[in-house]
Amino acid sequence: MAEDHVLVNRHEWDADAENWVERGREAWAGEPSWGIWPVPESEVNLLPDVSGLDVIELGCGTAYISAWLARRGARPVGLDNSSRQLATAKRFQTEFGLRFPLVHADGEHPPFRDESFDFAISEYGASIWCDPYRWIPEAARILRPGGRLMFIVGGALMMICYPTDDDEAPADTTLHRDYFGMHRFEWRAEDGHVDAIEFHLTHGDMIRLLRSNGFEIEDLLEMQAPEQKPEETTRWYVEWEWARRWPSVEVWKALKK
Repeated sequence: MAEDHVLVNRHEWDADAENWVERGREAWAGEPSWGIWPVPESEVNLLPDVSGLDVIELGCGTAYISAWLARRGARPVGLDNSSRQLATAKRFQTEFGLRFPLVHADGEHPPFRDESFDFAISEYGASIWCDPYRWIPEAARILRPGGRLMFIVGGALMMICYPTDDDEAPADTTLHRDYFGMHRFEWRAEDGHVDAIEFHLTHGDMIRLLRSNGFEIEDLLEMQAPEQKPEETTRWYVEWEWARRWPSVEVWKALKK
């Protein structure tokens, strides 16, 4: 039986899938950019040379990252917990004339053999919607020696700046939540029921988890919001002014030894 967060998040993303169609189409048509603001790949150079590599995107949503990687010569596979998000991805494959496998599964139980991939990537996919104590060991299992893992999450500092009495309120300048023991974050709808469950770790816990699963940490990039104020000044419940001062986006890069 799937864990409760898997089912809760599947229901939420299935229900919200239509709201991501146009954003997904724009991303498929555009060049790589990262995080909630977003920052162009040309400015941060996050991607390694993926030409000829077997790549798995863990929590692909509409699979625009897999599309970017396919255009760069990779052989991607997109995995997602939401069948409706994958249906959108299939629609875009037809629309943009680009095909690669799409797999309906959660990132804690990827249905692949050991050492199947050279590169694993997750941008706000398995990296936040799956328990890191489950998905990171699985990422290590399906990566070949010398393979790389890159994942993007919300900043640890940002997570503890969210008020505890209003799940719609943006991060502010007060530390509302405990840093020590950070792990599971439940977000509630207006009627009080849990409609989304995220996972975030402290930097120390993440370092220890990666190292215990055979990874060498290559980089941790804490991304700053762009200098030019965007038209949409609030993203993922964080204000642009906040994200200019403190990190709202973290990019972890690790090498499987």
